[in-house]
Amino acid sequence: MDWQNFRLSTRLQLSGEVVEALYSRIAEIDAVKNTFRLTHTLLPQTIERLTQSVIVTSTGASNRIEGNKLSDDEVESLYKSMRIKSFKTRDEQEVAGYLETLQTVFDSYNDIPVTESTILHLHQTMLVFSDKDQRHMGQYKFSPNRVEAKDRNGNVIGVIFDPTPPHLTQKEIQELVGWYDWATAEKFKHPLILIANFIFEYLAIHPFQDGNGRTSRLLTNLMLLQNGYSFASLVSHERLVEQSKADYYLALNKSQKSWKNKKEDPSPWLLFIFDIFHRQAVEAQELLESDQFEYLLSEKQLQFWQWARQQGEFSRKTAIDGLGFAPRTIEDMTRKLLDMRKLERLGQGRATRYRVID
Repeated sequence: MDWQNFRLSTRLQLSGEVVEALYSRIAEIDAVKNTFRLTHTLLPQTIERLTQSVIVTSTGASNRIEGNKLSDDEVESLYKSMRIKSFKTRDEQEVAGYLETLQTVFDSYNDIPVTESTILHLHQTMLVFSDKDQRHMGQYKFSPNRVEAKDRNGNVIGVIFDPTPPHLTQKEIQELVGWYDWATAEKFKHPLILIANFIFEYLAIHPFQDGNGRTSRLLTNLMLLQNGYSFASLVSHERLVEQSKADYYLALNKSQKSWKNKKEDPSPWLLFIFDIFHRQAVEAQELLESDQFEYLLSEKQLQFWQWARQQGEFSRKTAIDGLGFAPRTIEDMTRKLLDMRKLERLGQGRATRYRVID
């Protein structure tokens, strides 16, 4: 396959104005990404503290986008009782599956390749508790799933979008996965552009009878984490999409109008989803810079930070004496807080001291 001239590649020949807007966002998003890398965040202890609230928020939002009625409080209650495996309503069944699947993505993203079988498996596990979806979970659609406009009486008055027909679905998903493999290996475009392009095509194919939007958001989390955007597990992109639900559908619809035309234009979708990624990054940076940054510290690092705040200013030796930690441990923790701009270095050599920036 000539992926360089494949439709998914050629439609990324964007206007200069769009390219400038995207790369302006990329610079800001990647600055946050690099900050998280430098500060060695997301230690196992950190993930344990943060994961529950993010999973609950993401699950509630992703399902409400599709019409689910459960609040975040109700989702959290369900999350705490997941061992029961008995769910009363359709809404609870859908939420339970998303909770478990997103937990798996967060825990094991490095071991989950972006393949056709992964897409099918994510869909299956997401719907595993849903009684109404047992027939088709983990299987491609068996009948057309047009997006239709209906009047108040439920009568179809037009087709908003006509996705890939069932008999071509597997072929187009395989091509999408093949293109993404090539594009990532060749570094064809920036990873965020590749992710956004992948998700748009996935939603246009609409491979399943139901659950396409929710599966797309699981895939978005998976690919962001695989590409080093660790803040995806700190700030829910699903919540941000829910807050902009009307804009989400408008951008998708605008881009879908030119889908498979001679001149495709995914710009409306790319600009929308990049705005979501940027808002994620901004919120993550705010978290890092606020008092809540303590959630990003291990227990020992937190102990060191609390001690440092009491001192106001200290030396390497006073830290070792005051905390009883090994010199190397103190050096590593000091470096981390310097990277996080919570400490300021004063002087050099043996006279070096550190002042807390509060």
